[in-house]
Amino acid sequence: MDRLDAMNVFAAIADAGSLSAAGRRLRLPLATVSRKLSDLEAHLKTRLLLRSTRRLTLTEAGRDYLAACREILERVEEAERGASGAYAAARGELVVAAPVVFGRLHIVPVLSDFLAQFGEVSARLVLGDRNVNLLEDHIDVALRIGALADSTLVATRLGEIRRVVCASPDYLARCGTPATPADLLAHDAVTFEGLMPSSAWALAGDDRVPVRTRLSVSTADAAIAAAQLGLGLTSVLSYQVAEALADGRLVRVLQAFEGPPVPVHLVHAGQGRLPMRLRAFLDFAAPRLRERLPPA
Repeated sequence: MDRLDAMNVFAAIADAGSLSAAGRRLRLPLATVSRKLSDLEAHLKTRLLLRSTRRLTLTEAGRDYLAACREILERVEEAERGASGAYAAARGELVVAAPVVFGRLHIVPVLSDFLAQFGEVSARLVLGDRNVNLLEDHIDVALRIGALADSTLVATRLGEIRRVVCASPDYLARCGTPATPADLLAHDAVTFEGLMPSSAWALAGDDRVPVRTRLSVSTADAAIAAAQLGLGLTSVLSYQVAEALADGRLVRVLQAFEGPPVPVHLVHAGQGRLPMRLRAFLDFAAPRLRERLPPA
């Protein structure tokens, strides 16, 4: 039995929550994952997981062994990175995570310039509007919007953004400009799920301000496009509409009632020495992203 391989499989099962999910992550057949776990438990002469039809639960021995596995696997990975020259030169794959719109507007052009300068680095960009777990999802660096929870992550502050309410000049000419949050119920709203309830918006001094949804969409891009077409007011993050506001396609309203700005950071796990590709990206990207962030 390859014990390192078995440890890796066990850790993947614990992270994924099931043998089948671990198999998909490791690209192994379910039977192989199950056999490797059984072989490891037989070797240790103890149960690591309690299996039911709905979920897997770590035993007390499993919890202790999982912590040891993570430490051992991280040390092995660290040694392999050192032996392969990852600390001597920027090379290998860099994995970056970011929110969808921010990634499209800002990370893609900065990452493109970075790759043009560092020819031995390749990159994988993971776009999604949920905060990924850097260690479990094997992410080198992530862009985070909002206050950071207490953690061991190392953060580089880039700036700050606000949530803003805006509409097209045509819509405001037809329907008028809201003067207070209470006026929102007299207006059509373009809302999108995921960042807030569709029936209410967050503004300073109010927990949630009710709005009248005329169109509900699933992405910020779609909400912005609909607002530009004159379908109603929308509430989005300031960086998402910076260009549309600058060229007059949208107009910002209710500025006196906007909530406080929220920070934007690059975060990484920061455990041990950083691979040169990550250090190079942080040094390269941070100042460029600061320049690209519009004033909040």
